[in-house]
Amino acid sequence: MCLSIPSKVIEIDENNYATVDTMGVKRKVTLDLIAEEVNIGDYVLIHVGFAMNKISKEHAEDSIAAYNEIAEAMRDGEISDEEGNSNYV
Repeated sequence: MCLSIPSKVIEIDENNYATVDTMGVKRKVTLDLIAEEVNIGDYVLIHVGFAMNKISKEHAEDSIAAYNEIAEAMRDGEISDEEGNSNYV
């Protein structure tokens, strides 16, 4: 399964590459696959170095909150993987 975590665009260079912040991790991705205009402060979904979709700030914030809740529940042992491991986050 692949989960796409919203990433906030914090910089865009002249070659159409964006520096994005994904829950505190910064990385560079290309914006070449997105047809609509992307600006600093926008949120995108990325896959293997490509920004695939632009999403609303509201959707991004809701998704990040849900991921944080899942991670916290896994750390607390409230949920686990298929083998019963709960401490892998």
